Amino acid sequence: MQNQTSYTIEEVAQLLKVSKLTIYDLVKKGELPVFKVGRQMRLASEDLDVYIAKHRMNSNQEQKTIIISGQDMALDILGKHIEARLGYKVLRSREGSFNGLLAMYEGNSDIASLHMYDGDTTAYNLPYIRKVFVSHRYILLRLLTRKAGFYVAKGNPLHITSIADLQGDVRLVNREKGSGIRTLLDELLRTHGISQTQVAGYGQEEKDHISVASAVASGAADVGLGIEKTARLVDVDFVPIIEESYDIVLLKNDGNEALISTVQEILNDAAFQQEIHAIGGYDVSQMGTVVFETI
Repeated sequence: MQNQTSYTIEEVAQLLKVSKLTIYDLVKKGELPVFKVGRQMRLASEDLDVYIAKHRMNSNQEQKTIIISGQDMALDILGKHIEARLGYKVLRSREGSFNGLLAMYEGNSDIASLHMYDGDTTAYNLPYIRKVFVSHRYILLRLLTRKAGFYVAKGNPLHITSIADLQGDVRLVNREKGSGIRTLLDELLRTHGISQTQVAGYGQEEKDHISVASAVASGAADVGLGIEKTARLVDVDFVPIIEESYDIVLLKNDGNEALISTVQEILNDAAFQQEIHAIGGYDVSQMGTVVFETI
């Protein structure tokens, strides 16, 4: 009998740069044939070569595509890491938090990012997910935390420091419905008893943080809400009002085990955390934390 090299499950995981759980899942599905030596499972090198050849991206097999919704550049970096580890093609949707959540509910998104504040509980994200995914299984992971607040002209000439200061002659530039920042504004107005009709410019909408900050910088508006990082890119001052939780949610279904496992590996990788931290304006100390997971 000709000698043949074989690998343990741990060795295969190291070779493919994935977790042992991912390999066990492939074994369970019959995609990786194994044999036992005592109690230890082993995989023949020949079978591993067959699996790799079968899943090469230049093969005739159709490449799996996933969609990540949200606007933050951290999601672009996450997508590149997923492509490198799983060979998936990652597409990006720039939908805001709530619209991205609905897209996932309708089967049009695989990873939804959100930063939605609930004024009644002062919690982020989970209250909204529970309302949308009533009968779905899911996992909510912390991506990062960041400061949200007011964009104001240099020197803050109108002395805007709180939500109450948006009343009167102050001209607001708003975000679109369904965005996390729009939800924050609406919830703060509601819990402070301020009508939207009392805020000049409430109906003036922009699609991203840069556009809001630019409107303030140009004098087209006096104030807008957004994240701290953008204020560093545009000639405006920033008045922080809240530390927001920016999370991602994935559905737990039969075809998603490898994606969930890989995303968790990426988020808990020190090199990835440093890559995100280096952008500036992000706190990655909780990155990879399981905020909530259904059974």
